[in-house]
Amino acid sequence: MTTLTRREALSLGAATFITGILAGRNIVSAAENGTLTIAFNVNLPSFDPTTGPSAVNPAIQAIYRSVFDQFIGQGPDLKFQPGLLTDWGWNEDKTKVWMDVREGVTWHDGSPFTPEDVVWSLTRAADQKGGNPISFIWSTAGNYKIEGKRITGDVIRFEPTYFKWMAFLTGYVLPKAYYEKVGAEGFEKKPIGTGPYMVDAYEGNAFLRLKANPKYFGGKPAFDTVVFKFVPDTTSRVAEIESGSSDVTLEIPYEDFDRLKKKSGLAGTATPISDIGMIFINNIDVMLDKNVRLAAHHAIDKKAIVARLLRGYGVPIDTLEAPEYDAFDSSIVVGFDAEKAKALLAASGYSPKKPVKFKIQTTRGFKPKDYEMIQAIVGMWRKVGIEADIEVYEIAKHYELRAADALAPAAFYNWGNAIGDPTTSTGFAMFGPSPHSVWNTDDLDNMIAPLWGEKDEAKRIAGWKAVSKYIAEQGYVIPLLQYAQPIVYKESLKVTPNVSGALQPTLVAKA
Repeated sequence: MTTLTRREALSLGAATFITGILAGRNIVSAAENGTLTIAFNVNLPSFDPTTGPSAVNPAIQAIYRSVFDQFIGQGPDLKFQPGLLTDWGWNEDKTKVWMDVREGVTWHDGSPFTPEDVVWSLTRAADQKGGNPISFIWSTAGNYKIEGKRITGDVIRFEPTYFKWMAFLTGYVLPKAYYEKVGAEGFEKKPIGTGPYMVDAYEGNAFLRLKANPKYFGGKPAFDTVVFKFVPDTTSRVAEIESGSSDVTLEIPYEDFDRLKKKSGLAGTATPISDIGMIFINNIDVMLDKNVRLAAHHAIDKKAIVARLLRGYGVPIDTLEAPEYDAFDSSIVVGFDAEKAKALLAASGYSPKKPVKFKIQTTRGFKPKDYEMIQAIVGMWRKVGIEADIEVYEIAKHYELRAADALAPAAFYNWGNAIGDPTTSTGFAMFGPSPHSVWNTDDLDNMIAPLWGEKDEAKRIAGWKAVSKYIAEQGYVIPLLQYAQPIVYKESLKVTPNVSGALQPTLVAKA
């Protein structure tokens, strides 16, 4: 048995040390013993994947998808596939929805999964008092009826992304009878799903241990045990993989990624994902000045940030639509122009000697170089006449502030849009009534409102492109880049990159 000195144990962190013990294995052992250990970049605030601010955190979906199944599945290439529903669609005039439920599935407690679970989950998600952050999507259909394995429902308001959301955030099926028996508190203590793994042990802010579901309808997973270690600090995640304590990690600094993937016994992949880095602009204080907003955008040299700070891993963007999204428009360009930024600020009475001042909030270690990127941006702003104070917050705090419309005038965030629809990027981020938006003005809301229920797909996408162009012209948000996700793992493993960014254990196998 390998022993650790006190200094070595401290360097690995408490979560690492405790998890190694509780997992019942050598702390530096590899996945060969049937246990896969993932040094994960975020904590798990809640086990319920359908309620509360954390439900719309793209990073946590890797955990949720391990325990629960979604109505509709999605492959690592983002293509939709059968999940707990095997088929689905609208009737010809799109006044009805229909869906066929998979048969022969059981919950983790051995009870049968039924169409009633699907209807209950959809109805619960649609209840605005139930805490689902996108209840306004689920409430667009209702009055469900069950006939055998088929469910039908009425379209209350046509929502073109209704079925897409079934493979996205909060699109999970929960057990009706069990949840009603134990309640929300009981479910947090002992959650069950139909997914490939079952919850075995959980220590808040330290680790989550899962055991394989031998009766999973998709086949037994490759590993008997999966341990998610919660390691928000990037330096600690690097130590986890370099020491051999964890088998795989993600979202580490790119210089460490380049170094570690060349190290004997390790491998790595870094491919573009559907996440984009952005800076929310809140329509308060100095951000009510269009010149300030546009100057802040023009002053950022995104290509330099990607090339120098991110070592080329990333794609600079000027709208909230990444190249893979349905409404991406390459003709919308804001561009880096420091002199133009100075001129805009001068028009409002600001200069490097008399700077405009505001706060910018950011995470630190949630995404590779997030804090350092904001530092670089603040330096670029200083040169043109913007003085910004940086405030660091945890990602959970961001959700809390955003839901209360209490973000600072500028706030960094990582926006995930694994279904690539403009409503789930530009729409929810920028539409005033959305709980995920902090920009609230009638001009933009009036442009967006008619697009939600547009049945003509070509007209709908064209409308969103027009919205994106207007947002860029007005400086209502600052898109930065599309991310490439760095993943480092032991060479004894094979990792399939997921374009959604969710590092699901089912996408990891023995090489």
